[in-house]
Amino acid sequence: MNPLDWFVLGAYFIVMVAIGVYSHRRIGNISDFFTAGGKMPWWLAGISHHMSGYSAVMFTGYAGIAYLYGATSYVTWAFPIAIGIAIGSVLFAPRLNRIRSKLRVSSPLEFLAKRYNVPTQQALAWSGGLLKIVDVGAKWAAIATLLSTFTGLSLNQGILITGVVTAVYCTVGGLWADALTDFGQFVIQLLAGVVMLFAVLAKLGGISAVGDMWDRLPPEHAQPLNGPFTVTFLLAFLFIKTFEYNGGMWNQAQRYMAAPSAAQAARGARLSAVLWAIWPLLLFFPMWAAPLLVHATKPDASDSYALLTTQLIPHGLLGLVIAGFFSHTMAMASSDANAIASVFTRDVIPVLSRAARAWDTRAALVAARVTTVAFIALSMTVATQVNSPVLKDIITVVIKWVAGLMGPISIPLLLGMLPLFRRSGPTAALVSWAAGLFVFWLTNYGMSDVSTAVATAAPVATSLVLFTIIGFIRPENTPEREELLQTVNTDEDSAARPLPTSA
Repeated sequence: MNPLDWFVLGAYFIVMVAIGVYSHRRIGNISDFFTAGGKMPWWLAGISHHMSGYSAVMFTGYAGIAYLYGATSYVTWAFPIAIGIAIGSVLFAPRLNRIRSKLRVSSPLEFLAKRYNVPTQQALAWSGGLLKIVDVGAKWAAIATLLSTFTGLSLNQGILITGVVTAVYCTVGGLWADALTDFGQFVIQLLAGVVMLFAVLAKLGGISAVGDMWDRLPPEHAQPLNGPFTVTFLLAFLFIKTFEYNGGMWNQAQRYMAAPSAAQAARGARLSAVLWAIWPLLLFFPMWAAPLLVHATKPDASDSYALLTTQLIPHGLLGLVIAGFFSHTMAMASSDANAIASVFTRDVIPVLSRAARAWDTRAALVAARVTTVAFIALSMTVATQVNSPVLKDIITVVIKWVAGLMGPISIPLLLGMLPLFRRSGPTAALVSWAAGLFVFWLTNYGMSDVSTAVATAAPVATSLVLFTIIGFIRPENTPEREELLQTVNTDEDSAARPLPTSA
């Protein structure tokens, strides 16, 4: 990078902070901070939902998969996410919006205290929060790895820079800042992606390379499923991402909750699904072409996209492309920070502290901002250890930990909103959660030679089966829970109701 590239990157950081400061005036209470007061336009909610699902892992771990295995990187990642969100636009987006509009909650887990009980809510809150610290730590490490490739900065220096900038704007402006910066970052990554696409096409000989390139690559690169990515893995990934990207990890749930109505939440989800189906195709094309243009030096080829960028992009535009890398990670990390802060401020701290239950508006906002900073600091600390023997490499953290643990954490929340599972109560939720975590440990650390597909699918399958079966064997539906489900599943009587306190 030369001074022009640093100027572009610095300008990007300044704009992100400025948006956060601008958003500060929209924050009047805790609902504004965590759910934008239910006033976010559907198109902004959809774009923010889309952007908060990316990170720099796209340009490291998944770039390596594209380099080594070809088209399967899209077929087994972006495509199932698009399908999962389209499913969620019908099943989950409207219901999550009604949780906010009818029950006046600011965190998706506030719903769980009444749907099940406080112990269930706390188990999911703590386990999900700890998982997100590891997940976001992997994202910080990914962007720091890219920054190190381009600038020579150390991993820890890169983590510090990105973490501090993100902490400033998402702490000051809450969900409004997240969504508005997501939109700005969407524009930046659109420009950066187009620049990279045309640079690769020019190097390969023009637009005809879109079809001709595959004849020059190994034949298996054109296959939809290649290497360790099998049909079993694809189906497991589709199932897991349907939960994750529709609120299982809470940050996407906030986008649905922030829309003005259930119909607009569904509309925003459909926009996100379309973007996931189309935009990654353009992002992946340079990665698929990379074996023809560069030689990756790392065994997992996670440096291939960075090498491609430094060789093809002129200075100035290089800074723009790097800003595009940052836009993905900062969008996801800031949305996760806001979601985790909402859960701990609204669901955990009031259970632990009697004084917290009597917080006024100002005290609640201070707590929300302190919790946001604390989450970012903890995830940055984890990021410095992401290549340790326990966590291993970046893509292992993302695929193994997040995919494996997603089902046990998200199934009680999302399926608990559906009438089909009305008989599943606290026992089904806690047993399915605990069993899923145990199976994750067993398949990943207690047994040897377990395939990636099995290790990914087994925890979520265990949780789903137990949640369903226990609901039939030991039904715990009560009149109060039936009324709650009626509220969440209909648009009638839309007057807001307070969430009753659980015993």
